[in-house]
Amino acid sequence: MFQPLAGVGDFDAPGPIGYPSTQTLLDRRINHFNTLQAPGARELAEWANAVQEEARTQPFAIPVTISSDPRHAFGNNPGTGLASGPFSQWPEPLGFGALDDAELMQRYGDIVRREYRAVGISLGLHPQIDLATDPRWSRAGGTYGESVEITRRLGVAYVRGLQGERLGPDSVAAMGKHFPGGGPQLDGEDPHFDYGREQVYPGRMWDLHLQPFKDVIAAGISQMMPYYGVPMGTEYEEVGFSFNRKIVNDLLRQQLGFDGIVCSDWGIIGATPWGVEHLTFEQRMIKALDAGIDQFGGEAIPDVLVGLVRAGKLSEARIDESARRLLREKFTLGLFDNPFVDAERAEAVVGAADARETGLAAQAAAHTLLVNSPGSARLPLRHGISVYVEGMDPLALAGRANVVATPQEADVAILRTAAPFEQRGYPGDLESFFHAGSLDFPDEDVQHLQEIASAAPTVVGVYLDRGAILTPLLPHVDSLIAEFGASDEAFARVLFGEAEPRGRLPMELPSSMTAVRASRPDVPSDSENPAFEFGFGLRYEDWRPRPHPTEEEQFATTLARRSGGRYRLNRTSIGLLLKDPDARTILAEGVPELLDHPMLNVALGMDVRSVLTMVVGGADESRLQRTLTRLSML
Repeated sequence: MFQPLAGVGDFDAPGPIGYPSTQTLLDRRINHFNTLQAPGARELAEWANAVQEEARTQPFAIPVTISSDPRHAFGNNPGTGLASGPFSQWPEPLGFGALDDAELMQRYGDIVRREYRAVGISLGLHPQIDLATDPRWSRAGGTYGESVEITRRLGVAYVRGLQGERLGPDSVAAMGKHFPGGGPQLDGEDPHFDYGREQVYPGRMWDLHLQPFKDVIAAGISQMMPYYGVPMGTEYEEVGFSFNRKIVNDLLRQQLGFDGIVCSDWGIIGATPWGVEHLTFEQRMIKALDAGIDQFGGEAIPDVLVGLVRAGKLSEARIDESARRLLREKFTLGLFDNPFVDAERAEAVVGAADARETGLAAQAAAHTLLVNSPGSARLPLRHGISVYVEGMDPLALAGRANVVATPQEADVAILRTAAPFEQRGYPGDLESFFHAGSLDFPDEDVQHLQEIASAAPTVVGVYLDRGAILTPLLPHVDSLIAEFGASDEAFARVLFGEAEPRGRLPMELPSSMTAVRASRPDVPSDSENPAFEFGFGLRYEDWRPRPHPTEEEQFATTLARRSGGRYRLNRTSIGLLLKDPDARTILAEGVPELLDHPMLNVALGMDVRSVLTMVVGGADESRLQRTLTRLSML
């Protein structure tokens, strides 16, 4: 009845983010583990087999259910999802929302299923079928957008891809979240944090947000996760959803007929007990179980539960009710028959070439063309032109264009950037990974774009993990394209006509923060005079796919990196710097512990200053500044 994070590797090593070691979890008879790390397919598979071997030495030999947050895209947040690592890489769910292709969605779910089961993962903590009705919400990138119809279609297709027509030994159990719909957050904040606990419905759209959950229940989804939020001004008790009996027992179980597993979101007892802070630790556990929770996500405290039963505060019958559901799923997934995997086969299945290429094609297709003006920067671009680039690895343009060191030398300037956010929390804290707050680009970013655009016609690509106010950029761009998780290669294919941008905006993009603040968080497309409406997306005229560059063409192009002022360190990701040989050398010399830091794999999207602060801390400020100074001189 507990599902904590477990560290991959040495059983006796401390677990991630303060969790106990894997051996300690096993000794506590816990048999559901959530994985964060994935060093490689073989390593993950071998660890999973070792876990199952150890579980067979425990009383009753109950096999371990190993679970994972999403890990097939680009998002890097230890609280919500992980970058793909050894797995095939695809657009974020928002990108699938932009494509609205149920057949592709089911195929993707099937590939996730095969890759997960190959390494011993049998439970996916997804799909996230909330509606992104407030563009500020930091979890919007994990949704299919604001449309209930698109979310219904894609949610069902994904569940079928993971589970098949019915759950069985080859399935991955799917966990729908966040019941009864986590999108309508007050001021667009997130209930991982106290200031974001309130979930509001000024537009009375409760039923709209609930609808996708009805659909996946009808499709046979195996598990459900309520969110942290507190429903405000409704008929329901103003406590977090996992403590809310009328939500879990009455609505989900009785009215909607769901008899699968209900797992709380992570850490509700100790970290996010919204609305029940006045209760003791034990009373919170009792209230959640009374509400209908079967399992406590992120907790590793079975002794507390056992103590409550022995003290007569919980009945064994209530424990049996949840244990029956949890054991039933293990049997259905075939874990009692054979929980082991073939580590050698895992290497062949995970990240296979066909899956990677299909994922890359989906990344490219999900690009959404917003502006495409006449002139030399009109997309698709001509081969062989001179380009100045920022925000991407110049190597991705080899064979397509000659990369020059300054915008003054370029026929076209190409800039990749991302939706803005307010950096919160201390670097490395959970809060620091959530992109929240204002959607306005900083003035310095707009001024920088203006300077580039004054020297060369400019193409801008914006990664949207939530809405962004693009209005200030429009006077300075010749072409503007949105993407929802795409590699430099996928972006380059779209720019040069090797792939067609087929996406349409899965959520409207507002024109100002004033309009956002005046909108209702539970209502889709509710901002006044949006810059781009939901469903907007241009197409290339008379497009025919161009061939990918040959090796000969790649060697024939020149690639120059800027000398001096190459990076804006407060806006450049550590992942991009690590692709630059010069920057990587400086980082390895100045902060050698960076490359082996356990949080690096979930921090690749963070700006370099924040990451180095996380690694070095306040103990050696002078070393941090020396490294930043050297990087600024590139």
